[in-house]
Amino acid sequence: MRGDLATRRFVTVRGEAVDVLTSGVYRYNARAVAAEGVGWDAVTLFLVVPALFIALAFVRRGSLRATLFTIGLLAYLLYQYLEYAVFLAYGPLFLLYVATFALSLTAIALLVARIDLGGLGARFARGFPRRSVIALGVFMAVLLCAMWLPLVLRTMGGSTGTALAGATTMVVQAFDLGLLVPLGIATAVTVYRRSPAGYLLASVVVVKACAMATAIASMLVVEWMATGVLAIGFIAVFALTAMGSAILAVKVYKSVGPPGASPASSDPLTIHERTYSSPRRILRELGA
Repeated sequence: MRGDLATRRFVTVRGEAVDVLTSGVYRYNARAVAAEGVGWDAVTLFLVVPALFIALAFVRRGSLRATLFTIGLLAYLLYQYLEYAVFLAYGPLFLLYVATFALSLTAIALLVARIDLGGLGARFARGFPRRSVIALGVFMAVLLCAMWLPLVLRTMGGSTGTALAGATTMVVQAFDLGLLVPLGIATAVTVYRRSPAGYLLASVVVVKACAMATAIASMLVVEWMATGVLAIGFIAVFALTAMGSAILAVKVYKSVGPPGASPASSDPLTIHERTYSSPRRILRELGA
């Protein structure tokens, strides 16, 4: 499947010289791109897929935690394999990529339809890490914009250098800026406003951020082993992001309580934001 890792030099229409693999499932992809794919696939195969099967067993029992966790894992698979299908060179795994992202999207829709979104906020206790989730959403948007916008603006009117790695356009950058940046902003805004959608997005984003940051760190390590280029700064950033997201995910999912639990939406800020006719009622709600 992996081939003999032999490469040949290929010059694109933009004049970019790329070493592409000549055999295996990553055939016709640049060596650096194939190395990145190996890193992603290792995390998917050994972490995400086992976690998904375990979570599905609890989804069948009606667990809200498991349902939200599964949606997060499926969001990771949807993003990864949609990107694979349109970015990697056409090969024998193309239909697998398409089937994976199509099934992930369908499963997400079916699972979301099972959730009572109107009452979702009432299932989260006061321990819900609201400010940390908002910070994660903003961090996602700022990090990706800082990574890709300078590159895009720098190459739009001139040579792309080696930025495309043999591709014809910036697929990864388009996905990150067009999907993940809005997702981060939407999560931050809806959680700030205490919208029911915010609790759903928060539960999904912390899982996806943890899985994706882990995959990117793994990807960069494998790329270093294959090409000798060590991006220690980015490895550190994404490793720390993975750990921070994991810690935040634990806090988010620990705050999910049984029906009738004291909801996160009953905290002082929410009560203050509501319009009450009597200040005494506000004080009573705050426990004064």
